[in-house]
Amino acid sequence: MTDLTRLTAAETAAKIASGETSAVEVAQAHLDRIAAIDEKVHAFLHVDTDGALAAARAVDDKRARGEKLGPLAGVPLALKDIFTTEGVPTTVGSKILEGWIPPYDATVTKRLKAAGIVILGKTNMDEFAMGSSTENSAYGPTSNPWDLTRIPGGSGGGSSAALASFQAPLAIGTDTGGSIRQPAAVTGTVGVKPTYGGVSRYGMVAFSSSLDQGGPCARTVLDAALLHEAIAGHDPLDSTSIDAPVPPVVEAARNGDVKGLRVGVVKEFAGEGYQAGVMQRFNESVELLRELGAEVVELSCPSFSYALAAYYLIAPSECSSNLARFDGLRYGLRTGDDGTRSAEEVTSLTREAGFGPEVKRRIMLGTYALSSGYYDAYYGSAQKVRTLITRDFERAFTDVDVLVSPTTPTTAFPIGERADDPMAMYLADLCTIPANLAGNAAMSLPCGLAPEDGLPVGLQIIAPALADDRLYRVGAAVEAAFTARWGHPLLEEAPTL
Repeated sequence: MTDLTRLTAAETAAKIASGETSAVEVAQAHLDRIAAIDEKVHAFLHVDTDGALAAARAVDDKRARGEKLGPLAGVPLALKDIFTTEGVPTTVGSKILEGWIPPYDATVTKRLKAAGIVILGKTNMDEFAMGSSTENSAYGPTSNPWDLTRIPGGSGGGSSAALASFQAPLAIGTDTGGSIRQPAAVTGTVGVKPTYGGVSRYGMVAFSSSLDQGGPCARTVLDAALLHEAIAGHDPLDSTSIDAPVPPVVEAARNGDVKGLRVGVVKEFAGEGYQAGVMQRFNESVELLRELGAEVVELSCPSFSYALAAYYLIAPSECSSNLARFDGLRYGLRTGDDGTRSAEEVTSLTREAGFGPEVKRRIMLGTYALSSGYYDAYYGSAQKVRTLITRDFERAFTDVDVLVSPTTPTTAFPIGERADDPMAMYLADLCTIPANLAGNAAMSLPCGLAPEDGLPVGLQIIAPALADDRLYRVGAAVEAAFTARWGHPLLEEAPTL
């Protein structure tokens, strides 16, 4: 019998639609897989067994009645624990929201349910999405299925690990500085950051409002496109949502072709700090694009060199504002409220107990950057750099159709290796941050294993805003060519858990 957990989302949907299997059987197979291996991986913070089976039964019942269903109806999904889910815990990886049960669904959650997608549960993440390794979760780290001693990326390491360990064929992540793409790169999966505003942020707990973007995570480019189409589109509940048609991402993923496409290689995305094996696989990817008929153009985007510094002023500044709502008075954790303390004291004690070290670090950085006398020198200057980065992208896209780079400078590093070195941790997002600052669309997909350690390497593709379909066009072509060259998908080389 076919192992239902090894199928792609498209294959799973086809088997359910044909009656070869049922949504309930598919959901149960994945729940059994989670029960069998997630103790090793720790991809999930909460598994909603009853809710998943009820959703799967509803899909089967609708199909039996002949009702029209979406292309992913009955397919299971792992949801990053940053999206509110009515009646299901949402912790954002933090003690300050431990046990909180939201009374409403995020727009992404609503759209998943409307599409008939079966939500298996909520995945682990760096607290409030602040991190690059999922080690900052208040509930313990997640492990990389390729090597359980290594990180699965962050902040959405739970979602990427669930995919790579075949606990779910689809997942949702969020990307503020690379938190979809970086985990995809180090786990050999596909992750897409849509154009900023392309997917609603309503009900997504905010970290940095001008940077946060939800998006699809999957094991194939086509699966990511199908999920992208299901969750994207204008939402009047989100003031940053773009009122424009969703780009034809599924069509692009089904017809991948790069003939005649101009592909830019940014010289700033190379040099010191890049692992030799990562650059080797990236250079092979560039050569593959040439073989497939693309024109490769080397170009310079000098402002990209300042992206990391600008990001770590802008994101903490916005985080210090957004997290002010967690005061111990309205919802979530409350500490020290014994009747003898003032509201200010209760808030202080609650935040001390509820926020982890990285969250506190970023709140302090942001508060300082926004303080009187320092605003123009720090936050204001960072926003000017952001404008320069956006202009570099605009100039580049007059010469090329897409840009490519390594997704991360290195493969997955050992758990604990960078725990006491925040700067080394921040460098994991060196290649991904510029696209967030400019609001462009970007994707990571596997391009091989690094020869030094046998761990996955990701290829990043960046497209202009609202040209998300270009990601899928290029990604599908590269994926097909690499799969043909390897003789199988890269994940088939992953150790069996």
